[in-house]
Amino acid sequence: MGDLRKEDDMSWLQILQEKEQRRAKRRRQVLIQKILLGVFVIAAILAVVLFTVGVRDKKEKQGRQDVAGAVPNTSTEPSTVVTNEEKNLNQSQQTASQDETDQQTLVSDKEAGQDKTDQQTSVSVKENSGSIYQYQENTRTLGKGILSSHAVLVDTDHKTILACKDEKERIVPASMTKVLTLLTAVEQLEPADLDEKFKITVEITDYCYVNECSVAGFQIGEKVTVRDLLYGTILPSGADAAIGLAEYVSGSQEAFVKLMNAKLEELGLSKTAHFTNCVGIYDEKHYCTILDMAAIMEAAFENELCRNVLSARTYTTAKNKKHPEGILLSNWFLRRIEDKDTGGEVLGAKTGYVTEAGNCAVSYGADDKKRNYICVTADAPGSWKCIYDHVKIYKRFSNRK
Repeated sequence: MGDLRKEDDMSWLQILQEKEQRRAKRRRQVLIQKILLGVFVIAAILAVVLFTVGVRDKKEKQGRQDVAGAVPNTSTEPSTVVTNEEKNLNQSQQTASQDETDQQTLVSDKEAGQDKTDQQTSVSVKENSGSIYQYQENTRTLGKGILSSHAVLVDTDHKTILACKDEKERIVPASMTKVLTLLTAVEQLEPADLDEKFKITVEITDYCYVNECSVAGFQIGEKVTVRDLLYGTILPSGADAAIGLAEYVSGSQEAFVKLMNAKLEELGLSKTAHFTNCVGIYDEKHYCTILDMAAIMEAAFENELCRNVLSARTYTTAKNKKHPEGILLSNWFLRRIEDKDTGGEVLGAKTGYVTEAGNCAVSYGADDKKRNYICVTADAPGSWKCIYDHVKIYKRFSNRK
């Protein structure tokens, strides 16, 4: 009898334990449901708040644009323009077909604290450029939308500066130097000289190797035509070709550099420009401004032979024993900017790079009405960024009245 009662007590205890476990499980389920419900409610509140803030900011931004758009752009009240910076710029040298959307947003003078891509510059602020190009009342000062630290666009037809940025500061011209090398050499040559041969020496190749120069690819002992030296100087930026030209014309690079500086004086640039070599190797005494470089490029484009060389996309040198098929030369800048929307056409160009100069370039362009411009930039953080600075400047500021 006692054993039976003991079994009943154990059964009853087991039943109570099972009931307690079910109650605990139920309490846990209710707690979890309450937690999930709370999370859902908080998420819903945050979504509503974020949506409300986004709508308010959008309305405020639209309101600022409407106000700015209502401000008239007069000759006495400087206006400002903000350009969206390029996004996700493709750095690959194989593919750079990215389309740009150079959108500008007008802002009022009250928002002067914001970053600006360009702003109108008064003639009273910059009365004299110190060059053959002069400021006009609506000359624009370029801002952070242009990545090069120095930049200028000039209208060669009217000798005016359309847009600029640190245009009067000294720069290291790097291989843009070779535009003056080309011009100086061509002015010393006769038509019959172009087919004359020049022998590449070990001293020339050693000079290029020691100074880590870019070369056209001529070999020691190779007999190269003077015409090939001209194209080799510009298209692949060949130091071997540039020194060959200097020695053919003057007997030595040192004597040729004297002619280069004489040309600077003739162009009225000797106060702000001075060159020590014909290649563009860095030297403290080798300098100019981007306005000087624009003037040099304009003078070069006024010479038919120089214009043909600077405008060539590709060129194949004459065949010889060292190169039975010739050497195919290519203008890197022109071939990579020709499919970009500049609002016109870039007709000629010369790039440059040394560590002290960054990536730089000078280009000659024309708009759809055949008006002519020169763009010069210096100290860009990359070769493609240099190209896109030219694209943006041409597209934004050419075609202006």
